Amino acid sequence: MNNLLKNSVLACIGISLAGCASIVSKSHWPVTINSSPVGARVMIYDKSGCVLCAGETPMTISLGSSNGFFQPARYRIELTKPGYAPQGSFVSAHLNPWYVGNIVFGGLIGILIVDPATGAMWKLPDTYVAVLPPKVASIRKPGQLTIASINDVPAHLRSELTKIN
Repeated sequence: MNNLLKNSVLACIGISLAGCASIVSKSHWPVTINSSPVGARVMIYDKSGCVLCAGETPMTISLGSSNGFFQPARYRIELTKPGYAPQGSFVSAHLNPWYVGNIVFGGLIGILIVDPATGAMWKLPDTYVAVLPPKVASIRKPGQLTIASINDVPAHLRSELTKIN
């Protein structure tokens, strides 16, 4: 009987020390990066501007969801492809729905310590999609000659070009 009581107390302490999101969730999330058109060069930067990863779409990378205690992660993603305008924006973590489970399972320790410390209170989006528009040659100003590569002219406008030689 004494052993059963001791094990029950230890189990209750263990449950009270664990955060709900830390138990049923994770602190690193796979993020799939897609682009239209496919094959764009991807650069992912952390909060201090350091390159975390480089690759080509489509790609999947595991990213941490926390930038510190009670701070969600934020990453800058830039995509480039020859003939297309570069695109970029930020991906930020948001509150993990499992974090709310601390009200029932994790208690104050889970809400204030465990989940914020492990980063499990945050969740990153599953996918990031960027549409890279075709580059458009710059508009010629009156009295100024503009030279552009044929690759800078969108395919649907190439029929309007005039050959001069």
